[in-house]
Amino acid sequence: MKREEKQVIIDNLTEQIRSHKHLYISDISELDAAATQELRKACFEANIKLIQVKNTLLRVALENLDTDYKELYGTLKGSSAVMLAETGNAPAKLIKEFRKSHDKPVLKAAYVEECAYVGENQLDALVSIKSKEELLGDIVLLLQSPMQKLISALESGKNTIGGVLKTLEDRA
Repeated sequence: MKREEKQVIIDNLTEQIRSHKHLYISDISELDAAATQELRKACFEANIKLIQVKNTLLRVALENLDTDYKELYGTLKGSSAVMLAETGNAPAKLIKEFRKSHDKPVLKAAYVEECAYVGENQLDALVSIKSKEELLGDIVLLLQSPMQKLISALESGKNTIGGVLKTLEDRA
Protein backbone atom coordinates (compact mmCIF):
# COMPACT_ATOMS: atom_id res chain seq x y z
CA MET A 1 0.00 0.00 0.00
CA LYS A 2 1.36 3.39 -0.97
CA ARG A 3 1.90 6.19 1.53
CA GLU A 4 -0.87 8.29 -0.10
CA GLU A 5 -3.36 5.42 0.21
CA LYS A 6 -2.47 4.95 3.88
CA GLN A 7 -2.92 8.67 4.53
CA VAL A 8 -6.40 8.62 2.97
CA ILE A 9 -7.36 5.66 5.20
CA ILE A 10 -5.93 7.39 8.29
CA ASP A 11 -7.77 10.65 7.52
CA ASN A 12 -11.04 8.78 6.94
CA LEU A 13 -10.64 6.78 10.15
CA THR A 14 -9.72 9.91 12.14
CA GLU A 15 -12.86 11.67 10.93
CA GLN A 16 -15.08 8.69 11.73
CA ILE A 17 -13.69 8.44 15.27
CA ARG A 18 -14.08 12.20 15.74
CA SER A 19 -17.73 12.04 14.66
CA HIS A 20 -18.66 9.37 17.23
CA LYS A 21 -18.68 9.78 20.99
CA HIS A 22 -17.64 6.27 22.00
CA LEU A 23 -14.93 3.91 20.77
CA TYR A 24 -14.49 0.18 21.38
CA ILE A 25 -11.54 -1.91 20.20
CA SER A 26 -12.30 -5.60 19.89
CA ASP A 27 -10.89 -8.79 18.42
CA ILE A 28 -13.18 -10.47 15.90
CA SER A 29 -10.53 -12.73 14.36
CA GLU A 30 -11.37 -16.40 13.93
CA LEU A 31 -15.05 -15.63 13.26
CA ASP A 32 -16.12 -17.42 10.11
CA ALA A 33 -17.74 -15.50 7.25
CA ALA A 34 -21.30 -16.24 8.38
CA ALA A 35 -20.64 -15.14 11.97
CA THR A 36 -18.84 -12.01 10.78
CA GLN A 37 -21.80 -11.15 8.56
CA GLU A 38 -24.15 -11.78 11.50
CA LEU A 39 -22.04 -9.44 13.68
CA ARG A 40 -22.02 -6.74 11.00
CA LYS A 41 -25.80 -7.00 10.69
CA ALA A 42 -26.25 -6.76 14.48
CA CYS A 43 -23.97 -3.70 14.54
CA PHE A 44 -25.93 -2.05 11.73
CA GLU A 45 -29.24 -2.67 13.51
CA ALA A 46 -27.82 -1.24 16.77
CA ASN A 47 -26.46 1.86 14.97
CA ILE A 48 -22.85 0.82 15.64
CA LYS A 49 -20.17 1.30 13.01
CA LEU A 50 -17.82 -1.71 12.78
CA ILE A 51 -14.47 -1.21 11.04
CA GLN A 52 -11.71 -3.83 10.67
CA VAL A 53 -8.46 -1.88 10.79
CA LYS A 54 -4.69 -2.29 10.94
CA ASN A 55 -3.29 -1.43 14.37
CA THR A 56 -0.65 0.99 13.08
CA LEU A 57 -3.19 2.96 11.05
CA LEU A 58 -5.57 3.07 14.03
CA ARG A 59 -2.80 4.30 16.32
CA VAL A 60 -1.87 7.11 13.92
CA ALA A 61 -5.57 8.05 13.60
CA LEU A 62 -5.93 8.17 17.39
CA GLU A 63 -2.77 10.28 17.70
CA ASN A 64 -4.28 12.78 15.23
CA LEU A 65 -7.18 13.49 17.61
CA ASP A 66 -7.28 15.97 20.50
CA THR A 67 -8.42 13.31 22.98
CA ASP A 68 -5.71 11.39 24.85
CA TYR A 69 -6.07 7.71 23.90
CA LYS A 70 -2.63 6.61 25.20
CA GLU A 71 -4.15 4.06 27.59
CA LEU A 72 -5.57 2.18 24.59
CA TYR A 73 -2.29 1.89 22.65
CA GLY A 74 -1.15 -1.21 24.56
CA THR A 75 -4.15 -3.16 23.24
CA LEU A 76 -3.26 -2.55 19.60
CA LYS A 77 -1.82 -6.01 18.99
CA GLY A 78 -3.13 -8.85 16.89
CA SER A 79 -6.39 -8.38 15.02
CA SER A 80 -8.39 -5.26 15.84
CA ALA A 81 -11.85 -4.07 14.92
CA VAL A 82 -13.20 -0.69 15.93
CA MET A 83 -16.79 -0.22 17.06
CA LEU A 84 -18.03 3.37 17.03
CA ALA A 85 -21.31 4.40 18.65
CA GLU A 86 -23.29 7.34 19.98
CA THR A 87 -24.56 5.40 23.00
CA GLY A 88 -21.80 4.37 25.40
CA ASN A 89 -23.10 0.97 26.44
CA ALA A 90 -24.56 -0.17 23.09
CA PRO A 91 -21.41 -1.96 21.82
CA ALA A 92 -20.88 -3.64 25.21
CA LYS A 93 -24.45 -4.93 25.21
CA LEU A 94 -24.04 -6.13 21.62
CA ILE A 95 -20.78 -7.93 22.43
CA LYS A 96 -22.30 -9.59 25.48
CA GLU A 97 -25.40 -10.71 23.54
CA PHE A 98 -23.38 -11.90 20.53
CA ARG A 99 -21.08 -13.96 22.76
CA LYS A 100 -24.01 -16.06 23.93
CA SER A 101 -23.70 -17.91 20.62
CA HIS A 102 -20.06 -17.20 19.61
CA ASP A 103 -16.60 -17.04 21.23
CA LYS A 104 -15.84 -13.61 19.79
CA PRO A 105 -15.73 -10.61 19.76
CA VAL A 106 -13.38 -10.14 22.66
CA LEU A 107 -13.21 -6.66 24.18
CA LYS A 108 -9.68 -5.26 24.12
CA ALA A 109 -10.42 -1.71 25.24
CA ALA A 110 -13.00 1.06 25.13
CA TYR A 111 -13.15 4.81 25.49
CA VAL A 112 -16.58 5.66 26.88
CA GLU A 113 -17.82 8.83 28.59
CA GLU A 114 -14.27 10.23 28.53
CA CYS A 115 -12.82 7.24 30.42
CA ALA A 116 -10.62 4.40 29.18
CA TYR A 117 -11.55 0.79 29.95
CA VAL A 118 -8.88 -1.79 29.17
CA GLY A 119 -9.43 -5.54 29.14
CA GLU A 120 -12.16 -8.11 28.74
CA ASN A 121 -12.96 -7.90 32.47
CA GLN A 122 -14.41 -4.40 31.91
CA LEU A 123 -17.30 -5.66 29.77
CA ASP A 124 -19.82 -5.91 32.63
CA ALA A 125 -18.93 -2.40 33.83
CA LEU A 126 -19.44 -1.06 30.32
CA VAL A 127 -22.82 -2.79 29.98
CA SER A 128 -24.05 -1.10 33.16
CA ILE A 129 -22.96 2.43 32.17
CA LYS A 130 -25.98 4.64 31.72
CA SER A 131 -26.19 7.04 28.82
CA LYS A 132 -26.59 10.75 29.36
CA GLU A 133 -30.26 10.49 28.40
CA GLU A 134 -30.87 7.69 30.92
CA LEU A 135 -29.21 9.70 33.70
CA LEU A 136 -31.29 12.77 32.86
CA GLY A 137 -34.42 10.60 32.97
CA ASP A 138 -33.45 9.33 36.43
CA ILE A 139 -32.93 12.89 37.66
CA VAL A 140 -36.31 13.98 36.30
CA LEU A 141 -37.98 11.06 38.08
CA LEU A 142 -36.24 11.93 41.34
CA LEU A 143 -37.34 15.54 41.05
CA GLN A 144 -40.91 14.60 40.14
CA SER A 145 -41.53 12.52 43.24
CA PRO A 146 -41.46 15.37 45.81
CA MET A 147 -43.51 17.56 43.48
CA GLN A 148 -46.15 14.85 43.10
CA LYS A 149 -46.35 14.50 46.88
CA LEU A 150 -46.82 18.25 47.29
CA ILE A 151 -49.51 18.37 44.61
CA SER A 152 -51.24 15.40 46.20
CA ALA A 153 -51.12 17.12 49.60
CA LEU A 154 -52.55 20.30 48.13
CA GLU A 155 -55.39 18.41 46.45
CA SER A 156 -56.27 16.36 49.52
CA GLY A 157 -56.13 19.46 51.75
CA LYS A 158 -58.70 21.26 49.61
CA ASN A 159 -56.06 23.79 48.52
CA THR A 160 -55.89 25.57 51.87
CA ILE A 161 -52.79 25.97 54.01
CA GLY A 162 -54.54 24.50 57.05
CA GLY A 163 -55.71 21.51 55.02
CA VAL A 164 -52.21 20.94 53.61
CA LEU A 165 -50.67 21.09 57.08
CA LYS A 166 -53.29 18.68 58.41
CA THR A 167 -52.65 16.24 55.51
CA LEU A 168 -48.87 16.39 56.00
CA GLU A 169 -49.31 15.91 59.75
CA ASP A 170 -51.47 12.83 59.19
CA ARG A 171 -48.83 11.30 56.87
CA ALA A 172 -46.00 11.79 59.38
